[in-house]
This record gives sequence, C-alpha cells and structure tokens, in this order.
Amino acid sequence: MKRIIISSLLVLAMGTICSGQSRSFKLGQWIEIQNAILKELNQSYVDSLPLDRIERAGIDAMLANLDPYTVYIPEEEEADFEMMINNSYGGFGSVIYKPELNGNVIISEPYKGTPADRLGFVCGDEIMAIDGVSVHGLSSQECSDRMKGKPGSTVVFTVKKVRSGEVKDVTVTRERIKLPDVEYYGMLDSHTGYIYQSGFTENVSSEIKNAVLEMKRQGMDKLVLDLRGNGGGILQEAVKIVSLFVPKGSLIVTAKGNDSSYKQEYRTTAEPVDTELPLIVLVDSGSASSSEIVAGALQDLDRATIMGTRTYGKGLVQSIRTLPYNGKMKITTAKYYTPSGRCVQAIDYSHRNEDGSVGHIADSLTKEFKTLHGRTVRDGGGITPDVILEPKEYSRLTYSLVANGILNNYAIKYACEHESIPAVDDFHFSDDDYDDFVEYAKTREFDYRSYAKTIFDQMKKELERDDLAEGMKEQLDALEQALEMDKESFLRLKKDEIIPFIEEEIVVRYYYQEAGQKLRIRYDEQLKRALESPLISVN
Repeated sequence: MKRIIISSLLVLAMGTICSGQSRSFKLGQWIEIQNAILKELNQSYVDSLPLDRIERAGIDAMLANLDPYTVYIPEEEEADFEMMINNSYGGFGSVIYKPELNGNVIISEPYKGTPADRLGFVCGDEIMAIDGVSVHGLSSQECSDRMKGKPGSTVVFTVKKVRSGEVKDVTVTRERIKLPDVEYYGMLDSHTGYIYQSGFTENVSSEIKNAVLEMKRQGMDKLVLDLRGNGGGILQEAVKIVSLFVPKGSLIVTAKGNDSSYKQEYRTTAEPVDTELPLIVLVDSGSASSSEIVAGALQDLDRATIMGTRTYGKGLVQSIRTLPYNGKMKITTAKYYTPSGRCVQAIDYSHRNEDGSVGHIADSLTKEFKTLHGRTVRDGGGITPDVILEPKEYSRLTYSLVANGILNNYAIKYACEHESIPAVDDFHFSDDDYDDFVEYAKTREFDYRSYAKTIFDQMKKELERDDLAEGMKEQLDALEQALEMDKESFLRLKKDEIIPFIEEEIVVRYYYQEAGQKLRIRYDEQLKRALESPLISVN
C-alpha cells in the first residue's frame, strides 16, 4: 500500500512538472514562430511593412480571445488610460462642441471649479484659435488634444465671448481635472438622504462618508445610495464604502486567482458611521464591478434593500502591469466573491443582452447561497435586486434626439439666447419654449421613425426579398400610411417625455452637473417607487 501511494505521488509530481515544461515550451515555440514570421515579412513582403499597425492588431486580437477587460495601453494612450482609471485628465475643464470642420470650437459645458469656470467661460463662448493656430480645419478630437496637456503648462485661447461679442486672448494654466464620482447628494425630504455615485476612483469613499455625516446632521434617518449606471472602479473604495455601514472586521469580498493558493479576503478595517441607518441601494444593468461588490456585500450581510434591475455581471478583478517602452496592460487576475460565496461574474461572455449586461440564465444553471439572516440568493451573473423596479421605457424618437445631439445643440442655442434662468427647483420648460424647440428640431436631420415603423420597414424589405410584397401591396400601403407620422406631429405627441431631457441639458449649462442630477430626481419614477417599497429588516 505504501509503495502504491508513493508511486501515485510520483506520477502526480511528474505530471505537474511536464505540464509546466509543456506550457513554457509552447510559449517559447510561439514566440519563435512569431519572430520568424515578422522577420520574413520584413525581408520579403511586396510592399512596405506597416509594422506598428499589424503588431498592434495582433496584440489586440490575442487579448480579445481572453476577456473584454484585459487590454494593452501604449504610451500614446496614457491620457485615455488616466481618464479610464482615475476619471481625470490634464486640461482646462470644459466639454466642447465643434459643429463643423471649418467652424469655431463652442464651449458647451464648463466644469465647476475648473480653470474654465474660474476664467469666466460660459456655454456659447467660441474658441477661434489655440496657441495662435486657427481651429478651422481641425477636427473636434484634434482641438481637444491641443487643449489638453500636462498640469501646470499653459495654453492661449483666442476667444469670442457669446454675450459681448468681444474677441480676446485668454491664457489658461492647465490643471488636473478630476471629474466627481459623487455627482450629487442632498435631502429628498426632511428624513431621506440621497447620494448619486457615478464611479469608484480614489477617495470616493471619503466623499460618501462626508455626505452621510452632513445629511445625518440635517436629520436623515434613511439613505438612498444610487449606483445606477455606475461601471465600477477601485475595489478597495468599494470595501471602504461598505465599511461605513457594517461592523468593523466584516468580510466584504474575496478575490480568487488562477492559482488555487491565491485567495485574498477584504474586510472592513475602520469603525462604521452607522450600522442601523435604513439603506436603499438602487442598481440597474449598468451597475458593474465595484458597484456589484457594494450591492452584493450589503445584500449578503442583510444590511440594505437592493432595488432596481439585475446588475451587469462583472465579477473580475483587474491589475495594472508595466510593459516595455512605457506601455501598460490591464490584466484580469482574479474573480471576486461576495460574503455568501457568490461569484458575480456572468457564467460566460456570450449570454449577454445588447447593452452587455447579463442575459437570462435559468435557475437550474445557478446555485443557491444564504445571506447572513438566511435569505436565499443566487449566483450566475450580476446581483438580482430584492425588489425589482423596472425603469421607464422611452420612445425611439427620444433616444434619437439624444444620440444625434439634437437636445445638446438646442441647449447650447438656448444658453446663448438666455443669460440666466431660474434656480433648478423653479425652472420649467414652458409651452412657448417647447414650440421653439419643435421649430428647431424639425429642421434637423435625424431618424425620427417609431419602433413600429422601423419594424415595418424591415418586414417590408424581407417581403420584397421573398417576392411577397407585390401580392400584399394594398395591405402594406394601408399599414404604412397608418404608421407614418411627420416629424413635427411626433415631437408634439412625445412632448411630456422629451421635456425632462431638455430641462436637464439646459440647467447643467448654468448650474453644472449636480443640477442635472437634481433635476432628474424630479422625474425619477423608479426612485419614487423605491421610496414607497418596504425595506428588508437589518436586525
């Protein structure tokens, strides 16, 4: 028996060694083959070799075979990487708009507290030249690249002011522009606090803590943490946010890597702010990664009531690795698990909705887990809310107005024509205002067909392809006539649906992004239903 056990151990050990050797051999083999191919192409290919392009394409294609989040970032894309990781960039702090190649750059929306804001830039101001170079002939991206730069460096804009028409040179010292992760917080009523969090970059947990403490001083005895559309970020910030509401030492998330020995537990290390404050966490299909850590941990610990729709389903941890020539690689190194043991990652990448979120997964393919107080929760991808609240559905017309920039461009026009507007709570888009918008929008080119009309158009094409349309011509013509609606009529039909979007676009031009979120609350039916829903007991 002893000899059998020893022999078995030797076989297992040899298998492990061979496996390791085989993997290393394969890696060396493919590196050698790739180098030989490139060398032969360089020597023999009929045309000049676009080496940079084919090498980059090869790297991207290789990583695309792994997962959507393992990517290569060359040095020249450092600024985009900084924006992706830290939600920051070096610049002067404004959204710009360039309507035509041979036109000026329009200031669309200065960010609060940035150089653009402090220097008095307002929506509608025009930048005619950057460091003496005319912007005519430059694309919007080229203008943006010239405006950005290392913090502390300077750039000179030739500006035409929208109110006075004055043309002058303005010297701007670039700064590190950090877009806020807490876009808005405030009291919804005398007892209910609200925080809208859009990201998880460094120190957001401190912002959340300060907001909670301030609203508690104002009498808050219930909190809504809105993570809808929050794509995540730094894992440790998610742990720190949960730590505000649960006892010190609580397990929040566990990361497990490819090596079975790699396992890292993240527990709270700070004293909480409040372990009894009733919590609502709002999520949707755009809530991913760190958002799912927060929602999943608070759900598993029976500390909050999760409301909304199923989250995205990204349960992967990424790390940044430095590469030669100042490149970087964001690489997936682990999967994370909530306190109950659930993996948030979707079962596979192919079962996704159009927006990338988790598609339907049968319960038979998932496992049951138990929360701290014994409630049943399931894995399989994403966090399923305790209370399902479907969002409002919008017409294809409204989506088209947003996607084609019609609302954005009208808001700029409105801001150019109105020096001021009432405070956010008092601002309402009037009937006369909407008439003006309709006159503007109906002259713009965009696809204003209804969902029904697009389906009809596709059906008609298929019938024509199958030679069936001619025999149904009378019926098709009648149906098409019934579905047809001119642009102005459709815009007036959807007035109540469109006005909130116009109001939001306008108020941010005068009162910054936080005003847009405050206005969205006015029309947020999902939030109103959340406040009316019963909460899960935390005791």
